Amino acid sequence: MQTDEPKKEKEMTFLEHLEVLRWHLIRSISAIFIIGVLLIFFPQFMFDHILFAPKSPDFISNVLLCKLSRLLHVDVLCINQKPLQIININMAGQFNMHMLVSFVGGLILAFPYVVFEIWQFLKPALYEKERKYVSSAIFYISLLFFIGILFGYFVIIPFTIHFLGSYVISTQILNQINLTSYISSISAVALSCGVIFELPVLIYFLAKIGIITHRFMKRYHRHAIIVILIVAAIITPPDVFSQTLVTIPLLALYEVSILIAKRVTKKREQEVV
Repeated sequence: MQTDEPKKEKEMTFLEHLEVLRWHLIRSISAIFIIGVLLIFFPQFMFDHILFAPKSPDFISNVLLCKLSRLLHVDVLCINQKPLQIININMAGQFNMHMLVSFVGGLILAFPYVVFEIWQFLKPALYEKERKYVSSAIFYISLLFFIGILFGYFVIIPFTIHFLGSYVISTQILNQINLTSYISSISAVALSCGVIFELPVLIYFLAKIGIITHRFMKRYHRHAIIVILIVAAIITPPDVFSQTLVTIPLLALYEVSILIAKRVTKKREQEVV
């Protein structure tokens, strides 16, 4: 017979919980470290074919936008056609960036496993019927994260590079972008998009524990739009087109989150009755 109570486990002390958490963290960090070490051996692929690709005219997003620009006769859409020079001004700059990028890549690629370890730690506190959905939860959390990363990489980053790399306040100033500045900028955009796309998952858990409902989200829909516009303005260059590109999927995610909250809330209310 199925029970709604969490599975009875041996009672653990606070220190025992910390010990369990420590091993989950060790395994997560080990996965990130191993993948990061492997990525160290592929610097040309990481930098030339991934990180520096969005600044090239041959990058798929830039090519498609230029085709759209010619079709619509709107020159402003044809971006990143001029070379952007990346320079290094620190003795150990390239080495340090090589190591940093490798382990950030390790974090991104190991993300599903890290989520799995977090779920394993939380598993004893879950209801028996909730444990059946752990695999699907890990899948959706990881999927949304990678979709966000790809959206940032292929859509937002090219506009960011074009706007900031070509912005000129005087013809006497030559833009030579520091390697650290370039990598930190595009990394911040990609990771921010990955985190923001987790909104439906966050809403699911908040609705599950009763902190938020679909009624609340509908009531403050206008306020949410303002927050979304602010977020879009923060993670994009200050131009209307880029901000619109971010605002539309964020609004869509918010609407999806309302549907998720509605389903969870109704289920909770039926269980109470």
